[in-house]
Amino acid sequence: MNWLKIAIVAALAAWPGIALAKEAVSCGGAAMLGGAQLNCSHVEPQAPPQFCTYSWALHTPAGDQKIVEGTFMLPPGASNVTVYQGSGFDSALSDPIVICRGSK
Repeated sequence: MNWLKIAIVAALAAWPGIALAKEAVSCGGAAMLGGAQLNCSHVEPQAPPQFCTYSWALHTPAGDQKIVEGTFMLPPGASNVTVYQGSGFDSALSDPIVICRGSK
């Protein structure tokens, strides 16, 4: 049984942790007064340009749900870039989900 514990600890120690990487992109979005906007900034100067995808569940005044999705490239130093802007929404049903990865 001890060999199993040793093997598990060794495997976990060698496993790369997701939490070790710094976030290179910071995003924030809001939906109100009939519109929705998602802005992002490249916040890690040493990180390469970031290729990102987003998905966001928004609510319309008619009571419907609409999912907006897209992709964008964010170069180092980019600040407060509008990556999505739309109208016809009165609130957000979820926070925007933004996933980025560096491109070299």
